[in-house]
Amino acid sequence: MTEPSHVTAVRESYDTVAADYARVVKEPTELDPVSRAMLAAFAELVRSSGAGPVADLGCGPGKVTAHLAALGVPVFGVDVSPKMIELARAAYPQLRFAVGSMTALEIGSGELGGVLAYYVTHHTPPEWLPTVFAEFHRALAPGGVLMLAGHVGNGEHLRPTHAYESYLLPPDRIAELLHRAGLVVMTRVVQEPEDGAKRQYGTFLASKPR
Repeated sequence: MTEPSHVTAVRESYDTVAADYARVVKEPTELDPVSRAMLAAFAELVRSSGAGPVADLGCGPGKVTAHLAALGVPVFGVDVSPKMIELARAAYPQLRFAVGSMTALEIGSGELGGVLAYYVTHHTPPEWLPTVFAEFHRALAPGGVLMLAGHVGNGEHLRPTHAYESYLLPPDRIAELLHRAGLVVMTRVVQEPEDGAKRQYGTFLASKPR
């Protein structure tokens, strides 16, 4: 299957900025209290489900992957950027990381107890989200949990000159697409911008029915 052009563009962008990104991205323990609480809730839901490991999709340099592991979650990281995976492996050699794309996961059906998509799906053109969310559903075991977090908006399409594109969908639209993929949205939280940021960000917890 030919790789979608947006996947190639995201790979090239993150390969270019990988080292700088790893230096500036916050440690999970430095996030705001709500974001930390949502990650903790996700970890607890995964542990209680007993359905299998978590795939941290778009794991970048592996900081959130390692945070989940510290919370007692069996987890591995996947990222489209080989440079990011190199950095993650170097920083956390005790964890497993692999290069891969959310549009075609090299993960068997029903293998995962959880999927974490942390600030990654807003780089996906809206017409590709049904494919991505269907992959999440396929890979999750019955009772498995998805946590999706990222920038939201009113349909804006941001095209920075020297960076990856972003598509800021309304939270209701994201929830609708998750529902159409067969996932049940349990919780959603929309947070206002802080620290000079301009964008709202939303977090969704959803499950695959048993």
